Amino acid sequence: MQAVNSTGTIPLELAGGQYVRNGGNPLTNEDLARHAHWFDGDGMLSGVFFRRESKKGIEPYFVNQYILTDLYLNAKGNRNLRRPVLPSISTLIDASILAFVLAVGRAILLIVLSRLPGSRRAIKKISVANTGVVYHDGRALATCESGPPMRFQLPGLETVGWYNCREAENEPCNDGRAGFGGKSLVGFMKEWTTGHPRVDPATKELISIHVVPIKPYVFYSVVPSRTMVGPKHDCARRALFNVSVPGVRSPKMMHDFGVAARYTIILDLPLSMNLMHATSGKPMIAYDPAGRSRYGVFPRYEPDEIQGFGTRQCPIFHTANCWETRTLEPVMETSIHLVACRLTSATVLYSAGALSPPLPKAVPPEYTEEQCRLYYYSFPLVPDGSDEQPMIRNQWALSAIPFEFPTVSAEYAMSAARFVYGCSMGSQSHYSTALGKAAKIDYLAKIDMETLIARGTAHPPQQITGCMDQRTIDEVMRSGDPDDPIKLFRMPENWYAQEPRFIARQEASSEDDGWLLTYVFDESQLDDRGECGAEARSELWVIDAKNMRDVVAKIQLPQRVPYGLHGAWFSEEEIVGQRATECFRSLVAEEALDSSSPLSRMRNVMEKSLS
Repeated sequence: MQAVNSTGTIPLELAGGQYVRNGGNPLTNEDLARHAHWFDGDGMLSGVFFRRESKKGIEPYFVNQYILTDLYLNAKGNRNLRRPVLPSISTLIDASILAFVLAVGRAILLIVLSRLPGSRRAIKKISVANTGVVYHDGRALATCESGPPMRFQLPGLETVGWYNCREAENEPCNDGRAGFGGKSLVGFMKEWTTGHPRVDPATKELISIHVVPIKPYVFYSVVPSRTMVGPKHDCARRALFNVSVPGVRSPKMMHDFGVAARYTIILDLPLSMNLMHATSGKPMIAYDPAGRSRYGVFPRYEPDEIQGFGTRQCPIFHTANCWETRTLEPVMETSIHLVACRLTSATVLYSAGALSPPLPKAVPPEYTEEQCRLYYYSFPLVPDGSDEQPMIRNQWALSAIPFEFPTVSAEYAMSAARFVYGCSMGSQSHYSTALGKAAKIDYLAKIDMETLIARGTAHPPQQITGCMDQRTIDEVMRSGDPDDPIKLFRMPENWYAQEPRFIARQEASSEDDGWLLTYVFDESQLDDRGECGAEARSELWVIDAKNMRDVVAKIQLPQRVPYGLHGAWFSEEEIVGQRATECFRSLVAEEALDSSSPLSRMRNVMEKSLS
């Protein structure tokens, strides 16, 4: 870790804690003509640890570490590889049949070769662990949808090892209970854990889905914690691992899902992820604009009781919050509510790879532009034994401004939170080709969901296409109303932010009394070609979340933090309460490699031919 300078006043709430953000940063990147996508790359953690110092008060330290996955360890120092082992997301969504088959075949051969002598690491799991970070049961975990979570240690961000709730690599003991996955081929796929598992702030359970390319397509797990609230026998009864979720009819790309205190929602959308598409000339990842969206709602521990709510097609990559309500009058009714970032098409998948999206055969007349808006849904559950068809009661946008990467106060997750924070862009399609094809975020947004939902419930907008607050970003910025339900923080010219994370004040006077942490970068540091030199630096800003105006502290970092995906705040209590480790994952020394055997020489020759 490296001590770094700061300006302003670091809030006391940050003392002893750490902000960590994950994102893809390709280790093997010599072939600049290859397909590349913002979602590609080896997982890299970038963190700022706010160490308590007896004389200096709070001293920030920066730490940056690659996650030592099987893929990373296999590629590190391997001069045979000029591009990553796995195909790019861009290849999966836009390549010809021949290019797709060659890319997948190359990956399979390299994985097989990794088992031969002389390899730096056998590739047993294909996850790059580059998506999210979460804390559960004494473990900080990095996530990705192609494998189990990878544990890392706070605050140094060293890689501990794979964790599937059954076995924990490099921990002194395992409890022997059930976990994700299994020994069969299907069991291996069940380890594929969503990039966004949820941890219940009340029960401390981890809830996850596992999406696989074969029937039944979706599995579901609820993992208890050693600190779980409730009697031990009750906690054991509530543990679920790899339970199938019925009703999904084809392989899907499910990046996120919704979790309330007692219910779960899966997003069965017309965004497929089907290996068999290659045989018919279709891309592996494809969006069907003529399809239907279906939201599957079920009690947390009873996925067999799923109720399906159908509506017009749309992609959703991130949910903001989910909660439930009960009414007694005029009839007894339970409703599940969801707030999510709804798009009108899957264009973002192409934009983030600098690809041209396919032209749709027909576009609904109301969709005159690409939209990504914060939407509100309510799902009234049908009583047991009723023949009534489940129907969505409300589905409309809270605001017309673009909105993505949502976050709420951790204390209010899975309950009726009032405020949600996220990212917005002055341009509908604002991506940087030079810096990893990442979104260029020039606004941070705060939306009062409670106020806008109340207004919309009293005077509902048009279902599906309606919008409660139709103002543009410029119109919101001109507002002088201190009680405006939408507040925006505008980045200075040439500065761009990343996903923010909310940290509450210790004695908060309201739900929004706290701070937003986000990495920021000044692109005036780029050269004439849009390239970033070694001298470029990022900063971590601490923004007053209540007024969305004041930057109370700026931490100057020793390097640029690449535009990434998702982060989390780890409290001092969580850092101190981590489980013990025996050792960390590490690189294999060159002299320890067996390079003289015939199999090793064969592996070397074949790897070079596949570079």
